[in-house]
Amino acid sequence: MKVLVTGVKGQLGFDVVRELEKRNMEAVGVDIEEMDITDAQSVDRVIREAAPDAVIHCAAYTAVDAAEDNEELCRKVNAEGPQNIANVCKALDIKMIYISTDYVFDGQGERPWEPEDERHPLSVYGQTKYEGELAVQNTLEKYFIVRIAWVFGVNGKNFVKTMLRLAETHNKLTVVNDQYGSPTYTYDLARLLVDMVLTDKYGVYHATNEGICTWYEFACEIFRLAGIEMEVAPVSSDEYPAKAKRPENSRMSKDKLEANGFERLPAWQDALKRYLEIIRA
Repeated sequence: MKVLVTGVKGQLGFDVVRELEKRNMEAVGVDIEEMDITDAQSVDRVIREAAPDAVIHCAAYTAVDAAEDNEELCRKVNAEGPQNIANVCKALDIKMIYISTDYVFDGQGERPWEPEDERHPLSVYGQTKYEGELAVQNTLEKYFIVRIAWVFGVNGKNFVKTMLRLAETHNKLTVVNDQYGSPTYTYDLARLLVDMVLTDKYGVYHATNEGICTWYEFACEIFRLAGIEMEVAPVSSDEYPAKAKRPENSRMSKDKLEANGFERLPAWQDALKRYLEIIRA
């Protein structure tokens, strides 16, 4: 099987290509230099030339706060880009995996979000990712939409690396303690995505590592596992103002994975431990 992967320079795209190669599948990794997803002609040409059996679309505009000031660009990348890819996938009759986010929900309540729940994004980033979901759903029959959250991987910036970097110059940090969700290790997620693309069990899924925490609890575990002495103080979102509003409840139900024969990802603490061993080696 031949799979084209967008956003190969990002955290997830990098690991997806590595996972495909590990399974002796043909991977075509592209980033903006090879295929500008906002340019319909570029997308059409590159995908047709590659002639893949599937596209795993990992590329996105993910600067959540900057998106509030760059709505046009964010929409081009997160909504028009997926539409361009979906159009070609439809023309070639190939399957597509679109990576989405917990930010499509408004974060109200405490129950885990189900894949089919109504979407009410709070931010420009969330809104454009929602529009990307609609583009895929309204264009294709052979699609997977996979919502993820709190991503960390070896390639690129993330919360774990930020905490470790801050530990070099600080002995006390404040971290938000009223937003709940599940971290997602791209190495584990990549394995699931490749499992998925080999099937025809299409639809909308949630995929994060198992277990729930707050950003504060996530930070505490990072320092504990890394053996770093750090005083971490919990604060509310109100005390830590950001340009874009974040969902407070990002708990997402993964029951649908199991119902369709896919393995749930390991516990986030286990994933974090393995990740720290790799990046600190």
